[in-house]
Amino acid sequence: MAKTPVRTKRSGSQLSPEAIIEASLRLAARGGADAFTVRRLGEELGADPTAIYRHFRDKDELVLSVADRAYGEVLDGIPDGLSWQDRLRALARESLRVALKYPAVASFTASRTTRRNNEFRLVELILGAIGEAGLDGAEAALHYRAVADALLAYAGQSAAYALFAPEIRAGDESSWAREYRMVDAALFPRITRLSRELAEVRIQEIYDVQVEALITAIEVRARAVQR
Repeated sequence: MAKTPVRTKRSGSQLSPEAIIEASLRLAARGGADAFTVRRLGEELGADPTAIYRHFRDKDELVLSVADRAYGEVLDGIPDGLSWQDRLRALARESLRVALKYPAVASFTASRTTRRNNEFRLVELILGAIGEAGLDGAEAALHYRAVADALLAYAGQSAAYALFAPEIRAGDESSWAREYRMVDAALFPRITRLSRELAEVRIQEIYDVQVEALITAIEVRARAVQR
């Protein structure tokens, strides 16, 4: 009688940083706050989890490397030949898309810097757009940070929210049509007057308004410094 083949775990020497990062992205794409763990990564790779540390100093270094790879996906989604305004719009769109694709990674790294090549490319892209708008020096640096931090914050917040259970998200999202419509009109007259409009606001609209506000701020400041 033939024996059933036994799957043996690979050693660290049989892995590569590339294979580990790709497996990490697969796990992160499956969602869930605990989707991306070293134990599950070992299972995904068919390797002893400790073998990962032959290639990455610790989990923090791994997550930053994975985040930088995700930034590469953001860059890949931005077409060539766009105006500086449309490059920033495309950057915003792709940042949110990739964050929601890998929420466990995006929520962790929203307040971090990867200090790696794709992050440097993103910084160069934003600085290039701001430079084309007409800002330089300290003004360019300040407005770069305003753009980058705003996109990271929104994408990271959206990613973190995506990790909550569906019933929790449903309760939060329905509150505008329920609890906010039931407040005491004498105490909260503005909420009462705009209760229907508040319930009709869509998440994408919020993001679009924020991105357009950033672009307008850059345009206004550029005109002011060029006078």
